[in-house]
Amino acid sequence: MAKQVKQLDRVIIRFAGDSGDGMQLTGDRFTQESAAFGNDLQTLPNFPAEIRAPQGTLPGVSSFQVHFADHDILTPGDSPDVLVAMNPAALKANLPDMKAGTTIIVDSHDFTGRNLTKAGYAENPIEGDSLSDYTLNVLDLTGMTVEAVKEFGLSRKDASRAKNMFALGLLSWMYGRPTETTVSFLERRFAKVPAIRDANVTAFKAGYFFGETTESFAVQYEVKPAPMSAGTYRNITGNLALAYGLVAGGVASGLPVFLGTYPITPASDILHELSKHKRFGVTTFQAEDEIAGIGAALGASFAGSLGVTSTSGPGIALKSETIGLAVMTELPLVIVDVQRGGPSTGLPTKTEQADLLQAMFGRNGESPVPIVAPQSPGDCFTAAVEAVRIAVTYRTPVMLLSDGMLANGSEPWRIPEVDDLPVIDPAFATAHNHEVTGKDGETTTDFWPYLRDEETLARPWAVPGTAGLEHRIGGLEKGDGHGNIAYDPANHDYMVRIRQAKVDRIAESLPPLEVDDPSGRAKVLVLGWGSTYGPIGAACRRVRKAGHDVAQVHLRHLNPFPKDLGEIVQGYDKVLIPEMNLGQLSLLVRAKYLVDAVGYNQVRGLPLKAAELADAITDLVETTKETR
Repeated sequence: MAKQVKQLDRVIIRFAGDSGDGMQLTGDRFTQESAAFGNDLQTLPNFPAEIRAPQGTLPGVSSFQVHFADHDILTPGDSPDVLVAMNPAALKANLPDMKAGTTIIVDSHDFTGRNLTKAGYAENPIEGDSLSDYTLNVLDLTGMTVEAVKEFGLSRKDASRAKNMFALGLLSWMYGRPTETTVSFLERRFAKVPAIRDANVTAFKAGYFFGETTESFAVQYEVKPAPMSAGTYRNITGNLALAYGLVAGGVASGLPVFLGTYPITPASDILHELSKHKRFGVTTFQAEDEIAGIGAALGASFAGSLGVTSTSGPGIALKSETIGLAVMTELPLVIVDVQRGGPSTGLPTKTEQADLLQAMFGRNGESPVPIVAPQSPGDCFTAAVEAVRIAVTYRTPVMLLSDGMLANGSEPWRIPEVDDLPVIDPAFATAHNHEVTGKDGETTTDFWPYLRDEETLARPWAVPGTAGLEHRIGGLEKGDGHGNIAYDPANHDYMVRIRQAKVDRIAESLPPLEVDDPSGRAKVLVLGWGSTYGPIGAACRRVRKAGHDVAQVHLRHLNPFPKDLGEIVQGYDKVLIPEMNLGQLSLLVRAKYLVDAVGYNQVRGLPLKAAELADAITDLVETTKETR
């Protein structure tokens, strides 16, 4: 008897288990299957900071959430429609996010007395009626897996490790996912260990056929592909897109890329990826510490390469003195900060966007640094290319603020054409640029390293070894033009102002902001930056669907602000600024434009929830109507 097929427009699935249960791999494979099918999607990996947290405990729970749909979506979803829980701790940790009526699939094998105690359960939740509000499916996933793969002669422990593939197969059947991509992946990954390869493939197929034949699941669900503009797409994470953007920036500028860095969560994948691209002129250097990493990167820029360093918030604190040196020497440098929960070591694997003020002011003296921020995993590519453009064109260090959600999350990404990349001209100095008239009236020429381009205010970039362009740079204040050490007050005041003016001049090259105000009648503007783009966009959709008017603007450039931002924010009765911090952009906007911006602030190590944000927007819209 054929099973019923039910059409859905979107589904949110969360795989959860112990940090050794392979939930990240399971979620990633389901994501790749959905990408191959053509759904739009967003993902949210969530895992412990410890290398191996205590097994079976709440701190050891690892999860992967994927939201896939037949239409354009903006977030990984607020709460799952389906939870796959591999042990009691996974159930308990994720149950608060589940709504009544949603589906829970649990592996009954690990619901032992010992594991229940570790998770804090006094009674077994899958035996009573405590989960009666949900559609509960209790399956011995481990037992069925061990039975399915027994022909390969593995120990019970090794055989049970394939239970994540059994679960993946079951969910792949439930939602009509293509299986070829996962089978091919497993065959490649375990090619050198045939027994493990065959066990994982068999477990995956067993899970799929179990869904197809069992009476436990009477309905199969279908989520059709999402319409997308023509082009070639791939699923991509933010860190991978950012690495590709740095490579593209090197190609567009004709500069070799040098990454000087030190491994740190959640930025390390950038180093891992860039190390694979030597053929594009990329050199990677894993230094002994954060300071050495940025020092090497700045030295590479002095020598005529595109210097890049990558880190997270704690590393930015260590790099701050060298960032100041880059400001003084006026050399291109891209500083990638993949933000995470702080302060100090904080929450290494959780997302946050609380480094904005550090990026703005976290150096001694008047030390302005341009700041750009991507809004989605795929947008990390574009933001990286933009950071390279600014750094090279204006001879300045640039801070690129990603975060843990963008770094590890993924979405379909349309691969750009190389011809569409911007032209970035390093315009190296090749000749003398200053005339000197001697006492005898004769005119000679020499090279001044601190003369200014009239349009950008950038100084010349002379590669060491260029005949006749010998010059000195360093951390001491420079004399205007000639670049020699200078201590006189008037010169210092002028150089401080010209360095600030150079950063301000970047705003002249920025396009007008896009204001999303469909009705044109909105009195409330929601202003955001970084990874809040998805939750803000989804929340605004909900508010408009409920019949309210609201406008949205999202910032890529945070220093300098776009030229039209002041006019825009002053044109609305109220401005709401959602952030995963305690109000850092709010502080800057209120100070610069004197608008009474309202903050919506949560610092939970998790993305903002669109439904909760929609409620806050609706309250502000209704309050604004009442006070007019």
